[in-house]
Amino acid sequence: MTPTPRKKIVVAHSVRAEAPQHEVETNKALARWLAQILGLKFGGAYDPAKHRGSDLYLLPTQTLVGAASAQALGVKGPDDLWGGYVEYDFICTKAISHGLRSHLARAPQGWSPLFSERVRSVVLDGLSVFAFEDARPAAEHLLYSGPIRLKPIHACAGRGQEVIKSLDAFDEILARPEAHELFSEGVVLEQDLSEVITHSVGQSFIGDSVLSYCGDQYLTKDAHGEDVYGGSNLLVVQGGYEDLLALELPDDVRLAIEQAQVFDSAADEAYPRFYASRRNYDIAQGLDSSGKTRSGVLEQSWRMGGASSAEVAALQSFVNDPAMRAIRVSSVETYIDQPLPADAIEVYRGPAENSEFLLKYVMVKSYDG
Repeated sequence: MTPTPRKKIVVAHSVRAEAPQHEVETNKALARWLAQILGLKFGGAYDPAKHRGSDLYLLPTQTLVGAASAQALGVKGPDDLWGGYVEYDFICTKAISHGLRSHLARAPQGWSPLFSERVRSVVLDGLSVFAFEDARPAAEHLLYSGPIRLKPIHACAGRGQEVIKSLDAFDEILARPEAHELFSEGVVLEQDLSEVITHSVGQSFIGDSVLSYCGDQYLTKDAHGEDVYGGSNLLVVQGGYEDLLALELPDDVRLAIEQAQVFDSAADEAYPRFYASRRNYDIAQGLDSSGKTRSGVLEQSWRMGGASSAEVAALQSFVNDPAMRAIRVSSVETYIDQPLPADAIEVYRGPAENSEFLLKYVMVKSYDG
């Protein structure tokens, strides 16, 4: 990528009109921080009347979908944003991780069978469903091997997921009033693992900087006791995946990085109009129903995510010390009102979408490897 021109204005952009306050304010905080690091002007939240026609560097909260939306925002390629662009909505969801039950199953416009062929060896067993009538055959096929997890493709942070252990239990889901809408909007049915560790692997291309990282993420309880995203611990290097793999890393981490690379390359091949300057992947490693160890990419994030604040903190560290080889950074989200830990960088404090309080902060630690 070419360096981000100094004349650009960094602008936050909350894509969803109904976006919760914490998402909007986190987006602004990261855009302001990134502008400071890059030595660019921060233009606040995107305003068509104010910003249209300006040379912008955009931080959207969601992956941009469709040529019209990108054109309206002045985004022509990956140098114009920290995030990603896809032609069709489903491409930026977990739906692409798996193929369809058969060539007769319903597929959305723009679907590429090539992608699921390319990633079959680096994902868990699963199928994507886009029609009510395709749901039961897909579930029946997968349940022969053990419990499956139902995952609505547009849900995030693990919300809306259910574990299904029998076809009778799946039939109960099909009998719900909202079942037709659920499956027509898109659902992933995927083998369920136990004792799961979720790895985060990715790259960010910001200006003339390339960051590559690996790490893990963990869950926390929201105010209602539901398991939701709680944070990420990342090991970040300046450079590409080859620089990351040059570090001393455990075999399971190396496997996660290699699987993410396959998934990432497949996206470029199967969806050639796609581009992204933030490429984050979740890889689950755990035990299947027979006790066998499994590892597979769950989904991609080509947009601002939970680990984005940690990535910005890493970029700040590398700008402050260009000779630094690697850094450890952590993003934390907690629903318990508490003082900010020593040396933490606060990103957001206030109400959450489903809770009265949410605190987001970042911690930076040296890498001693």
